Amino acid sequence: MNIDLNALSAFCLVAEERNFRAAADRLGVTRSAVSQTIRKLEETMGIALVQRTTRSVSLTEAGQQLYADVSPSIANLVQATLTTSSFSGAVRGQLRLAVSSIAERFLSGPLLASFAETYPEVQLDIVVTDEEFDIVAEQYDAGVRLGELIAQDMIAVPVSVEQRQLAVCAPVYRDHHGLPSHPAELIDHRCIGWRARPGAAPYRWEFAENDREFAVAVEPEFTTNDMQLMIKLACAGAGITFGMEETFRPYIERGQLVSLLDGYCPSFAGFYLYYPNRRNLAPKLRAFIDHVRLPRRS
Repeated sequence: MNIDLNALSAFCLVAEERNFRAAADRLGVTRSAVSQTIRKLEETMGIALVQRTTRSVSLTEAGQQLYADVSPSIANLVQATLTTSSFSGAVRGQLRLAVSSIAERFLSGPLLASFAETYPEVQLDIVVTDEEFDIVAEQYDAGVRLGELIAQDMIAVPVSVEQRQLAVCAPVYRDHHGLPSHPAELIDHRCIGWRARPGAAPYRWEFAENDREFAVAVEPEFTTNDMQLMIKLACAGAGITFGMEETFRPYIERGQLVSLLDGYCPSFAGFYLYYPNRRNLAPKLRAFIDHVRLPRRS
């Protein structure tokens, strides 16, 4: 049996009002339209639900039972619809983000804290990860990664300026071991490398010379997936490491690290907030995009 939910809703209004015209006014339709809807419902169910006279409307025994059974469900459906509709304008709810561990500015604190203060009804659920996966399949609202790594079917919004990777070491390492004059000489130095997961090959250090990009497969003395450990080891003089300039900048400014091979370290597109192309963007995500996107240059 194929029951029309709209017909059941109209029936419940008739049962509440005991009047076809009053029910029609609440629905914004004509009295005859409500009468026809109830008649079709009775035909579908094969039993009379409403007793009609020129002066009054009452429910049959079957109608009374149907109203008792379905009215709570209809009320719940109406409330669920109203609750869902409220999300169309309200900036609230949980916002799930997958963010690269090297997105330093994004993860530094102030950017996210200021958003939370501006929109206190939004709860940020942030997973810091360098794994590649489908954010839609994993039910994330958005992600933050380097632009070159984002799939072309995603919408990408810039959230950082151009970036650069640097090779760095501590002054004590430089004084004891000297510095390479070319990236190819790194294979003769103690290096601190990064890899995404156990069993994965260490990240190849990327450089450029005469507008030609190339990579050096260093042989690390230390390999880890923790950038903070890489920095600590480098500051302790354990070797040369490689990563994002903005991550190393505070240590360079304090004299704990020095950069090397700068002429072989070009700039490239920075970090982007990316999300699937949806027609009706949730207000919480729209507000977040507007908060974190870089201002347009004049």
